[in-house]
Amino acid sequence: MAGRHPSFPEGHSMRIGIIGAGNIGGNLTRRLTALGHKVSVANSRGPHTLTDLAEETGATPVTVTEAAKDAEVVVVTIPLKNVPDLPSGLFDGAAADVVVIDTNNYYPKERDGRIAEIEDGLPESRWTERHLGHPVVKAFNGTYAQDLLDKPRPQGHPERLALPVAGDDEAAKQVVRSLIDELGFDTVDAGGLDESWRQQPDTPVYGLRAGVREVTEALAAASPERPAAFRA
Repeated sequence: MAGRHPSFPEGHSMRIGIIGAGNIGGNLTRRLTALGHKVSVANSRGPHTLTDLAEETGATPVTVTEAAKDAEVVVVTIPLKNVPDLPSGLFDGAAADVVVIDTNNYYPKERDGRIAEIEDGLPESRWTERHLGHPVVKAFNGTYAQDLLDKPRPQGHPERLALPVAGDDEAAKQVVRSLIDELGFDTVDAGGLDESWRQQPDTPVYGLRAGVREVTEALAAASPERPAAFRA
């Protein structure tokens, strides 16, 4: 298990903001509230559309602008093309050392259209980080949303899955790895954000349901050349 951030001792109930209530955002809301964290959740359509999720989980529905208020962790899990539309100063009211998790993927053909910087080789999460104006940790981008509900296993279990985690801030990355451990999954340090292309769509690790050894090997086997299926 990764060590905890010094600000977040073992058993600490974290204040977590989730921006995006789709498959990943919704299931993270379900799991994190069940673990006792204080979750605020937002989407582009407004808090009134999140009543059912709030009643199911006990999470607090908020506006996007409010999602990061006082948050220690913020999860950004929206279509990549919508990242530039997030409000400026989004993290102004967050905790001083707020950790931002980016779960997003670039799908140019199906959804996002052409993003020139990514097409030219900029890692997707680096692009997201620049638009957010805050460092990010890349995680959950290749995770099946249903696995968050169905696949948690205790430490040491032979069927426990591992998730890659990339980021430049080691303390922030440890917070994310500890949170994933709490969710019931192992993690593999995938390096800094400039190496996060190793877990982008169509790489060997993307969507891989496997343990630490296989995930580590899949990250090492990745090619930096963007696959044709994920180019505009």
